[in-house]
Amino acid sequence: MHWIKMLLWFCAATASARSTQPTQGISDLVKRRLPNHLQSFQFTLDVIHDTDDKYDSYVVSSGSNGTVLVKGNSLSALSSGLHHYLTDVAHVDIYWFIGSRLDVVPSKLPHLAKPIHGSSTVPWRYHFNTVTFSYTTAFWAWEDWELQLDWMALRGVNLPLAWVGQEKILVEVFREIGLSDAEIATFFSGPAFQAWNRFGNIQGSWHGDLPQTWIDEQFDLQKRIIHRMVELGMTPVLPCFTGFVPANISRVLPDANVARGSRWGGFPIQYTNDTFLEPFDDHFAELQSSFISKQQAAYGNVSHIYTLDQYNENDPYSGDVDYLRNVTSNTWRSLKQADPDAIWMMQGWLFYANSDFWTNERVEAYLSGVESNEDMLILDLFSESIPQWRRTNSYYGKPWIWCQLHNFGGSMGLYGQIQNITQNASEARIESPSMVGYGLSPEGQEGNEIVYDLLLDQAWSSTPLDTKVYFHKWVTSRYAGQNSIPQDLYTAWDLMRQTVYNNTNLTTLSVAKSIIDIQPDLWNLANVAGTHGTTVNYHPSVLVHAWQLMYQATKAEPALWSNPAYQHDMVDVTRQVLDNAFIPMYSDLIDLYNSSQSTQPKFAQQGKKIVQLLTDLDSVLLTNKSFRLSTWIDAARTWARGNTSQASMLEYNARNQITLWGPNGEITDYASKQWGAWSLHIMCHVGACLSNTWNQPQPRLIIKLN
Repeated sequence: MHWIKMLLWFCAATASARSTQPTQGISDLVKRRLPNHLQSFQFTLDVIHDTDDKYDSYVVSSGSNGTVLVKGNSLSALSSGLHHYLTDVAHVDIYWFIGSRLDVVPSKLPHLAKPIHGSSTVPWRYHFNTVTFSYTTAFWAWEDWELQLDWMALRGVNLPLAWVGQEKILVEVFREIGLSDAEIATFFSGPAFQAWNRFGNIQGSWHGDLPQTWIDEQFDLQKRIIHRMVELGMTPVLPCFTGFVPANISRVLPDANVARGSRWGGFPIQYTNDTFLEPFDDHFAELQSSFISKQQAAYGNVSHIYTLDQYNENDPYSGDVDYLRNVTSNTWRSLKQADPDAIWMMQGWLFYANSDFWTNERVEAYLSGVESNEDMLILDLFSESIPQWRRTNSYYGKPWIWCQLHNFGGSMGLYGQIQNITQNASEARIESPSMVGYGLSPEGQEGNEIVYDLLLDQAWSSTPLDTKVYFHKWVTSRYAGQNSIPQDLYTAWDLMRQTVYNNTNLTTLSVAKSIIDIQPDLWNLANVAGTHGTTVNYHPSVLVHAWQLMYQATKAEPALWSNPAYQHDMVDVTRQVLDNAFIPMYSDLIDLYNSSQSTQPKFAQQGKKIVQLLTDLDSVLLTNKSFRLSTWIDAARTWARGNTSQASMLEYNARNQITLWGPNGEITDYASKQWGAWSLHIMCHVGACLSNTWNQPQPRLIIKLN
């Protein structure tokens, strides 16, 4: 089968890495995170003889002088072996939001009684959704990326999307064909919305053009990111020319064959209906070659895998199967012309999101345009809930990756599907011979870190992981397990494992959106089903009990209060407990409003309870920088480097994304967050506001965060 050729390509790349890649990148990771133990680890790239060496393999052992010996057949195998030792033996790790806890490792590293062995079950471990680069990393500095890349390396990620700063290359390509800077500037979208501009969903900005300084600095950041990825043994997935171009393309290429995209998200016409240069136009291949050659000159010959999504939530110009096959055939040929070793990676999201258009016949026609299966790699983006690989017969032979989406827009609720990401993922790997990886594809990288760790570790197990054992180990390393871990902590997390993180009711498919986060309304917003619903999939009393256990743990171990992991988790769980408590209070308010037996005093009293809960929640959130609005805003403004007007534009982008999401609230609240603000102004007191409109239809409460 053709997919075997891709597997052979992976094996050849790994074999090359053994002889050409030094281990300095892994040693530098130790130097950054474990500076006192730089001489305590010895890394060796070599074949692991007691395994079949099919994919990545490692063995970790103790040397006679106390040194920890890590041997692996790839850099990713080495970092994975290091991680296994640090988490399971030394009981320390590195985390989102909390940062590195590796420095609390004991001064004398634990001795291994017998070697630790590990082998991956798939060649690829992927990370990132295209939109994560807007919902989460839009305003990240290098320090944020450095932590993220170390986190990824230790967890065995070897195929990350590198999607920062591609506008710089596009500017050069567009200038080369004669487009003016003004025409280019009005095509690009703002810093918090670049993902959808790259997708061809939107064009332009509703609050000032994208500054050239931003374009240049993001390009410089991308160079550092890619360099570090390669140092750590990762194959970056790079951008390429997608076909989306400024509308004035016809001025410089009057014979260009273009199509207009459909209107997306209800946006005004000037911000959507992107212009798409048809791939069977000769200019498409020319622009593709220009883009890839400029990119190789900037980053080096570091990867041959390119991300390219043509119809994200936009239907093609025609549903004719020959047209669809022609689009992919010419797109594929343009990539191979620019890079003979090119592999086209695409998200399979369109086949679910626009399933009315993408019948099996059309999917097969579209994919068949790539005549060599090994030249395409598909991310089954929502495998844990609505997998598309089954209905498409494993994408008709194209290699694909089983992905966990989990999170839409960066919603912050506690949630997981641990049964699906262990049992179902393992069954898929056995059932589908063209499945070549596991991947994380959350829209926003917000909380619930354990479910992401679980899937990446599942990639190293031939059988479904025992989640009870896994959660116990994770809690031990999370709270620095060389110290005493109170039993109450283990019990709390195991309780959440069985309930909060074990949703099997797929009428609710992802992290619940708290109704506190969304625009208040007298239509009852509670228990709405769907991918962006508000349904809580467990009884709220379960989480209250878990919270009580976590709190009780500090009686046995008061030092937990100074532990950054515990601080973060207590805020997160408290936030969710208050979220859940808000639901019946809110529902009671709605019932009172609609009841003929209700009185104004009763209604006002219920409003006071709600305002008090919101005030308490805000106070809790403000205790931790990971839950503050100011952290997001400050990160955006920092990129202005003191330029007042740019700082204003960047802050507007940051605020607009998490509120209106568009010039006029086209996707309101989709990316709303439960972040504390320095002041929470209830511009219309619940009781007073509604008492003034008691007999008026559907008034709305307005909450403004400053």
